[in-house]
Formats: sequence, C-alpha cells, structure tokens
Amino acid sequence: MTVDATPAGRSRKRTAPTAVPYVFLAPAVVLFTLVLLVPIGYTAYLSFRKVQVSGLGLGKGSRKEVFAGFDNYRAAFSDPELWSGALRVLGYGAILLPAMLLSALLFALLLDAPGTRFARFGRIAIFLPYAVPGVVASLLWGFLYLPAVSPLHYVLNKLGVDGPDLLGSGSVVGSLANIGVWGGVGFNMIVIYTSLRAIPRELFESARIDGCSEWQIAWRIKIPMVTPALIMTTVFSLIATLQVFTEPTTLAPMTNTLSSTWTPLMKIYRDAFVRNDLYSAAATSIVIAGLTLILSFGFLRVVQNRAFGSEEQ
Repeated sequence: MTVDATPAGRSRKRTAPTAVPYVFLAPAVVLFTLVLLVPIGYTAYLSFRKVQVSGLGLGKGSRKEVFAGFDNYRAAFSDPELWSGALRVLGYGAILLPAMLLSALLFALLLDAPGTRFARFGRIAIFLPYAVPGVVASLLWGFLYLPAVSPLHYVLNKLGVDGPDLLGSGSVVGSLANIGVWGGVGFNMIVIYTSLRAIPRELFESARIDGCSEWQIAWRIKIPMVTPALIMTTVFSLIATLQVFTEPTTLAPMTNTLSSTWTPLMKIYRDAFVRNDLYSAAATSIVIAGLTLILSFGFLRVVQNRAFGSEEQ
C-alpha cells in the first residue's frame, strides 16, 4: 500500500514561515526608527541632562554634561512664560478651530449639493491656499496687515477713515487665526467632501421622495454620516493649533506685540537656538508633546462612541 504525502507537504508549505513580508516592511521600519523614534529618544535623554560649570567656567573640563534628574521638568512646569504662551494658544485655537471647521463643513456641503455650478473649480479654489507654504502665507497676510503697504489702509485713508491696527495687541490673535483659517479650510474641506461623496446617493433620493428639503437632508443625513470625518479633522486641527509656530514667528519682526515666547514652540526655539540651552528646551518639548497627546486622546475618548458607533461594555 502506498501513502500519498502531497497533502501533508502542501500543508507544511502553507504554514512555513517566510521572510518576504519582513523584507518589504524593513525600509518603513528603519525610516520610522531613524526619523521618529531616535529623535524622540535623544530628546528624552537630553531632558534629563544639564551642564555643570566648575570654577569660572574657563578652560578645558570646566563645563561637563551631568545627570539632572527632573530639574529641567520642574523648571518647565514652573516657568510662567510657558503657561502664558499656552493660554495665548488656547485663545488662538478658540477662534481658529470653530471658524475653520465650520467653514470647511459649509463649503463641503455646498459643493455636494445638487445643481452646484463650477464645483470642480470651487474645490480647486478652496483647496489652493493649503498648497501655499506657511511662511509665504504669513508674509502675504503680514504685508496686507501693515498700514504702510496695505491696500485696505490705503483705500480707507483715501476715504478719510483710519484703518484698524490689525497687528495690535487687541487684534493680533484674530489676525493670526485668519491666516490659519485661510490656509487650513481647503484640506479639511477635501476630507469632509470625500466622506460626503462616499454616502450612497439613494439615501438622498429617498429623503427627497419623502418630502425632505436640501437643508433637512444636510442636517439629518449628511452631517451625522460624516461625523467620523469631522472628528478626524478636529483632531488634526487641534494638534496643528497646539503646535503653532510659523505664523507668529514670521509676523514677529513686523510688530512689537509678538514676543519670542508668544507660543510654547517659540519659547522652545528661543531656549534651544538663542540661549543654547538644549536641555531645558528638550524637557519643555516633552511636556508640550505630553499635553498634546493628553488633549488629543482625551477628545477622542469623549467622542469615540459617536465617531465609531460603539460603546464600551
């Protein structure tokens, strides 16, 4: 009697481990490690170090790097400049986030409405500011804000009206938020619009047959069904808001109302590259990263049931 070993051999072939998936994953893992994990680890290492000066600080060996424990973190948490900058960023975000996300939702709904003319041109026109680099956008708006070169002030002066000081202490936060809204609406609009286009059109046709207006369809069908996209854009915008740096740094030379520590990231930049204190800057960076994670995951925790349609048992 002969025994056919083919099935067993095939079974062994199917279950045998292979290195092919790991070969394809290796470049991504290496890049992730080099670009993200190594810098984070080195920053965490620096946050626990400091420079110890002996004598007058002159000569070889008078300055050496030593373990600092949690001294840098205690200094960061007790620094009033850090928390003042954080409060300013919260005020900036309170203006930016609602204006930007509501505008993105409105534009997405308008472009998705039936009978909308020039929808393709509208998508490109709204998205185009997002393609402009942040420094260029800040310079563009900065020159529009400056009274000496602003066409708005020129027209108002010709009319005998004094133009507003858009870079003054009372309006600079709104001026910065305007730059963020102008540049960020397009990206969020595309995300929401893509989610809208994924909704089956039959739902809208059934609602129209039942007598629903376009406003009712938008309010009762479209917005609830794009809630996950709205939450995703909110999280991305929240993270970007907490890390605002480019706009105030670019506008700072144009006005005296923006100090070098106006935002937490500006303070980190000053400590690291102006004062050459990499250790306290590293500790402050870890603190800001931790607060960003807490706020982001806290927001997701609050809205996860609405976003993913499930409840924890």
